Amino acid sequence: MCVSVYICYSLVTSLLVGVVSLKSSYDGGRLGESSGHHVNALEASACSAAWWAGRDVTRLGQQRARGSVEVEGVVHMRRSRRLKIREECRVFHMSDTQIKEVMSRLHNELVRGLGKNTHSKASVKCWLTYIQDLPNGKERGKFLALDLGGTNFRVLIINLGDNHFDMQSKIYAVPNHIMTGTGVALFDHIAECLANFMKEHEVYDERLALGFTFSFPLKQTGLTKGILQRWTKGFSCSGVVNEDVVQALKDAISRRGDLSVSVMGILNDATGTLMSCVHKNPNCRVGIILGTGSNACYVEKTENCELFEENNGKLQMLINTEWGAFGDDGSLDFIRTEFDREVDTHSINRGKQIFEKMIAGMYLGEIVRLALEKLTRMDLLFDGRGSDLLFKRNSFYTKYVSEIESDLPGEFTSCRDVLEELGLAHATEADMAAVRYVCECVSRRAAHLVSAGIATLLNKMNDPVVTVGIDGSVYRFHPHFHTLMCEKIEYLVRPGITFDLMLSEDGSGRGAALVAAVACHQSQQQGA
Repeated sequence: MCVSVYICYSLVTSLLVGVVSLKSSYDGGRLGESSGHHVNALEASACSAAWWAGRDVTRLGQQRARGSVEVEGVVHMRRSRRLKIREECRVFHMSDTQIKEVMSRLHNELVRGLGKNTHSKASVKCWLTYIQDLPNGKERGKFLALDLGGTNFRVLIINLGDNHFDMQSKIYAVPNHIMTGTGVALFDHIAECLANFMKEHEVYDERLALGFTFSFPLKQTGLTKGILQRWTKGFSCSGVVNEDVVQALKDAISRRGDLSVSVMGILNDATGTLMSCVHKNPNCRVGIILGTGSNACYVEKTENCELFEENNGKLQMLINTEWGAFGDDGSLDFIRTEFDREVDTHSINRGKQIFEKMIAGMYLGEIVRLALEKLTRMDLLFDGRGSDLLFKRNSFYTKYVSEIESDLPGEFTSCRDVLEELGLAHATEADMAAVRYVCECVSRRAAHLVSAGIATLLNKMNDPVVTVGIDGSVYRFHPHFHTLMCEKIEYLVRPGITFDLMLSEDGSGRGAALVAAVACHQSQQQGA
């Protein structure tokens, strides 16, 4: 009996090690190099599966050696639970056929968003940014940036020279009474902080260009004109919705009468990410935000931008896709789960931002929590004994997912800490392995959906070499997202397209200053 169990365990282990070995050799080329310090995600999953599949087999062999039939029954029950958990998590698995269907539907929405006659009905709006020139390394001088996107905002100054790039910044608070007061009070506060910053950095008397990152829903009608559609993130300043926020900032600066600042452009954080990355890598043509929310911008041919009515001879335009709204028309219903629908039902924007709710940091932890709650109520986890926190909405933070998946296979240091924090100190190692498995399923689906989006953009542009700039906490801190994305994008892009993923450094701030720098450089060229 012991011999047969040992042979069974050896076969399982050999098969899994073979998978890991095969995958490792596949990653020996460009993909492995691009992964950097990230552990290979499939290798980690295989090792995790080996632990989960092999642990009870080993214990069974040890117990059988002592003739324990009772423990054999317990192990059989655990194996049955494991299989049921895997079956419940199958809803997070997407076949290649499904992923390619997602790509096809996204491509159709991109085309509709760009079209003059279809734009109004498209879920992916593809807004024009009116940015047609990218940094080329010839920009010189000092430039300011404002970055407003929450309860804090930043002022930055960058100094571009022949062989250096210097950037300094300071964070300022937006008090609650200003967030909920008048628009005039908000922009007066911003202008005052800008003046204080310029004094501190001894540029108060200089005439400087400024780029403005404004991370709220905008309808942009020019490089320096953006109409606020609605406030989010706790802001409710009166007199700003449906108004031009660039003009509001200019008016506040004028009311002071002591600043010589020219607002040269307004943008969002995805566009800033692309601009920041292209300054370092001229092949960058896509900017992605993958953090609390998600968005993408990319370089499109001007001839495809039907809403752009000028004929200035420039061949390209940065497009702000607002791809978080992909699926708002029901086009993603074929892959949505009961957990996705419940997240949407209890969100503040029900029926909106469907794609974002499947991939972004604001929602991934809650998707995991809902799955864990269901498994617990099915008596498949924690012996059916949950906790108040586990059953409380939004109590399972997305950072927990990253921490749990950072544990080495077979180790549960972070997982144990998270579960104890949630009042689940009674969790067994089998429970912790199952929790990790659920996290992996949700993370992998999110990474593959983002990969499908990026591959769709790469295929649409069809440039032979493209760098994708990415910013955001999910991509930055999840231990396997980078590798999962590299592997899936490489499978999905057309033959002949080479890509790499580049972590952005402060896209929303640096990118805004670079927009101002490029605009100034172009203005100088036209005036020469």
